[in-house]
Amino acid sequence: MRRPTRPSSPHFLTRRTAAALIAAAVTLSTSVAAIAADAIVLHVGDQKGGNRSLLEISGLAKDLPYTIEWAEFPAAAPILEALNAGALDVGYTGDLAFLTVYAAGAPIKAIGGTRSDARTQAILVRADSPIKTAADLKGKRLAGTRGGWGQFLIDATLEKSGYKVEDATFAPLGPVDAKIALLAGSIDGWAVWEPYVSYAKLKDDARVIADGAGLTPTITFIVASDNAIATKRAAVQDLVQRLNKAWLWSLDHIPQYAKNTAELTKLPEDVLLAAYTAAKGSPIAIDETVVKEVQAASDRATRYGILSKTLNVDKAVDPSFTAAANSN
Repeated sequence: MRRPTRPSSPHFLTRRTAAALIAAAVTLSTSVAAIAADAIVLHVGDQKGGNRSLLEISGLAKDLPYTIEWAEFPAAAPILEALNAGALDVGYTGDLAFLTVYAAGAPIKAIGGTRSDARTQAILVRADSPIKTAADLKGKRLAGTRGGWGQFLIDATLEKSGYKVEDATFAPLGPVDAKIALLAGSIDGWAVWEPYVSYAKLKDDARVIADGAGLTPTITFIVASDNAIATKRAAVQDLVQRLNKAWLWSLDHIPQYAKNTAELTKLPEDVLLAAYTAAKGSPIAIDETVVKEVQAASDRATRYGILSKTLNVDKAVDPSFTAAANSN
């Protein structure tokens, strides 16, 4: 999800800081030699039109000193399951979905990622719905992903409106089923993210009645298994650097990126253009600011009952892969 102009929020990286993410956290000549010497294979989970296509269209999939074996999944949840099972080395998923699996004991760490504009998480209603604002959500049936952004946004929005989590009925539905349910009228609202938000607005005349501004970090993490961090570190480091470069490339090539993704996913190009422009996704450094923000969201998720226990986010991340940004 990409942007044409840099937002003013201090949580977004400046171009200079983002560029620092790409500065060598390890000496490239040394790491590349180490990767090549071991003939490393990285098993990477992805979704259609995701990181693989971004690396390819940006030209950053060339001359890899290791082999990537891509596995395509329909959603982030099975990527996390495969990471937990040891079938993948690296994946890409939302912050709260990652924390949900980590809380269950998965041997994984967040090692990098992107931040999107929090308004790209939203609660949608039908055009003809009597719901006008978040204050109208009490007593309604609201759908979203369990243990992820959808459920969190519903709970946080209810709380912000002065309600209890129990004051609305939560329907745990994935995006495809939730969209069908919303259009059929069997749910009153749907909490989701881009590009589903732009699709629903442009193609289904849905309305946004609340969003994630001030409520959610809206971070999508690069996640690696503990085993890959220990045994394939140089290759994983190189992949993180390439992804950071590719995300920065996409910020300056939003129309080209949207067109390419549309061809791969068969999603409408205007939807993707709107989604990428709205999201303003930028690579992050996993620093104290990010850890503190995700910790606050984690604590709220525990209070809401989304997470099974209180977590120490410091232990769920490995900041060394993006540490170069903090020294520039």
